[in-house]
Amino acid sequence: MRELVYYVAVSLDGYIAAPDDTFDAFPVQGDHIDMILREYTDTVPTLGLQALGLTAPLTRFDTVLMGWNTYAAGLPAGATDPYAHLRQYVFTRNHSIDEPGVTVTSDDPVTVVRKLKMEEGSGIYLCGGGELASSLIDEIDRLILKVNPVLLGSGKKLFAEREYDVTTARLVASTPYESGVVIDEYTIER
Repeated sequence: MRELVYYVAVSLDGYIAAPDDTFDAFPVQGDHIDMILREYTDTVPTLGLQALGLTAPLTRFDTVLMGWNTYAAGLPAGATDPYAHLRQYVFTRNHSIDEPGVTVTSDDPVTVVRKLKMEEGSGIYLCGGGELASSLIDEIDRLILKVNPVLLGSGKKLFAEREYDVTTARLVASTPYESGVVIDEYTIER
């Protein structure tokens, strides 16, 4: 069965974006970027891959899930098909787009993910945001946090508020980089 992996950059104080949904406070240079380009190529937006002359191998991920705010972050730059190399799902109840490479859905995220997990393929990349991640907490198999050496003070949380319900994760790897970024990988225990 395919895994749902929440792979996301986060500040030391638990935010994945600023209050205005931007994430430019996170460092985009350093040795952690080399690792991302080498090991997580599938997660690089298509325009980035093209600019760097890279091809996504689709061995780690072949599908990406986004909430509307995560998807909309690229719209000012004209990125209407941000991960053209992946199957893209955008969850929203209030928006629509006319982009053939993007599936916009108001369906229950849990139902969609359970169906996707039963299909053949590589992993499912949960790109964000916190509200979508909270709705999928019981479906997340792996959590990979790119912990950045910054404090944002406020913004979009890693997980949106939800009912108190303890979920246990087991740290399986932690790799610090000279840039100050630490990649922490957890499996969710059920």
